Amino acid sequence: MATGQDLYNLAMQHKGEKYAHTPVPKDNANWKGPWDCAELASWAVFQTTGVLYGCTKNDAIPAVANAYSGAWVRDASNRQLGATTQDAANNTAGVILIRRPSTPGGMGHVAISSGKGKTIEAAGVNLGVCERTINGRLWHFFALIPELTYAATDFVAKPKQLPMLLELKDPRMTGKLVKQVQQALSDKGVNPGVIDGEYGPHTVAAVEAFQMMNRLVADGMVGPATAKKLGVNWPDPG
Repeated sequence: MATGQDLYNLAMQHKGEKYAHTPVPKDNANWKGPWDCAELASWAVFQTTGVLYGCTKNDAIPAVANAYSGAWVRDASNRQLGATTQDAANNTAGVILIRRPSTPGGMGHVAISSGKGKTIEAAGVNLGVCERTINGRLWHFFALIPELTYAATDFVAKPKQLPMLLELKDPRMTGKLVKQVQQALSDKGVNPGVIDGEYGPHTVAAVEAFQMMNRLVADGMVGPATAKKLGVNWPDPG
């Protein structure tokens, strides 16, 4: 039976390849990119197990199945995938880490754990397929592929606090920081709607557009990297 380590090792073979938001034929073992985050994860899972997950239609023909972060959220939410914790993801290779999209149809993020506190992921146009860390970033699901076996390592991750993040919530986030982000978006030529200090759908859409223009992960959330591009001073989470 294939393992989570096999999944990670396969994805790692594509480190350094290019990023693009484009469909990937899941049954093409020789595909060398470009990738987006959901496509890399779904392709690697299919190549390892022969099963589609994280696609808008998991029963589609693998050559044309479309992977999407929102579909990974769906599969994790309806328990098609197993569930684990962030601590387990840090020391177990092949765990799928999922950030849900900010808005329906928007972009979330998907990565694969290394078992040593890192990930392999298609991180964006500026970064391509690369290694990053698990801790200190927002994840909503830590998922296990049912057809894989998993084994923990002895790795112990150092705790790292999440940075300040602006994201779409109910009730909505409000305040001076939101207003500064809205004004900065407007100054950069991206219309956030009314500059009212409320982090609503219009502001999220503007953030996503700005992120795409600046080769950032277009997840509609403002953290230190997006704030730096906007020229907004970002608060220390501590």
